[in-house]
Amino acid sequence: MKIEVFEMERMQSTWENVVEFDLSESGVLPVSLRELSEMGFDLEWALDTPLTYSQSNGTPELREALAEIYPETTIENFEVTNGTSEANYLVALSLLKEGDGFALEVPNYMQLWGVPRSMGAEVSTFALRQEEDWEPDWAQLERAVNPQTRLVYVSNPNNPTGSILSPRSMERIVRRCEEMDAYLLADEVYLGAEIDCPRTPSFWGMSEKVIVTSGLSKAFGIPGVRIGWIVGPADLVHECWTQHDSVTICPNKLSDAVARIAVQKENRERLYERGRALLQRNRRIFSDWVAGLGDGFSSILPEAGAMAFMKYDLPTPSLELVERIRTNQSTLIVPGIHLGLEGYLRIWLGGERSYLEEGLRRIAEELI
Repeated sequence: MKIEVFEMERMQSTWENVVEFDLSESGVLPVSLRELSEMGFDLEWALDTPLTYSQSNGTPELREALAEIYPETTIENFEVTNGTSEANYLVALSLLKEGDGFALEVPNYMQLWGVPRSMGAEVSTFALRQEEDWEPDWAQLERAVNPQTRLVYVSNPNNPTGSILSPRSMERIVRRCEEMDAYLLADEVYLGAEIDCPRTPSFWGMSEKVIVTSGLSKAFGIPGVRIGWIVGPADLVHECWTQHDSVTICPNKLSDAVARIAVQKENRERLYERGRALLQRNRRIFSDWVAGLGDGFSSILPEAGAMAFMKYDLPTPSLELVERIRTNQSTLIVPGIHLGLEGYLRIWLGGERSYLEEGLRRIAEELI
């Protein structure tokens, strides 16, 4: 199996630590170890703990803490992974084989575009329509999710639009998957990063074939510890564990300990509120900035998530425009083509105010 290059991640990993301003990110401003220590993480314990292997599917203590979040689960319903991306990869690896159908929404974080194709799966897409507040094109969804479909992927809240599916749409997607006897994989890593709307409902529990992935990178603001998880039927989770043993073996021991602190209800809500304050402020800054660019530019303001989508009316393809901004302004953003939708740009909203404002100033130099 030869995996296709994941273009967006390759671009980010090549340039994000080279440019002066990285606005290609998509999570809340990362927390420090000092902030985590104020929530109960024992730094002295960390200094004295031997750096041995951790349990490969996550410690029972962490999986018990996660079971407090998802109703009617036990530790057997969880596999702890090195980030949500690995969680998604393990699910695809466990379920798909050559000739299977795989369907995903676009625009989207396109990790699970190349992976299924590399495995020989037949990949279909269905659009989220901006004119319909990013609800699915139902005719396209019904064509994409058909009797050959083994797995369907959605992200909710969505990356890159920051939109949230209505409960009615969630139910309709689940029912279509049930009709076709397909698994539904819901990437919910932005759940908790709602800006001024109620908490996003989870797909978990809506059907026996629902799988949920999430992690600490986005809404929690702890990407560096690389902790994600899979929630699913126990037999599927066990298969993901089998695949995990041949990929990265186990999560980091200290990361597992950090996660046990972060997912506790009081700390979880504290981290979510920290992110909400940042995003409310930065969304206003972004909206005003786009309005100041004049005709030909419009903002797609997120309901949730630490990024915003901007539509532009220029003849320049998004990748070419992003390369020009990087070269001339030492500022990195994400081209819409890397997310399945040309004519758009994705810009990070999760950082400090001064950092965002200077990055936006530099981007404007190349747009007007």
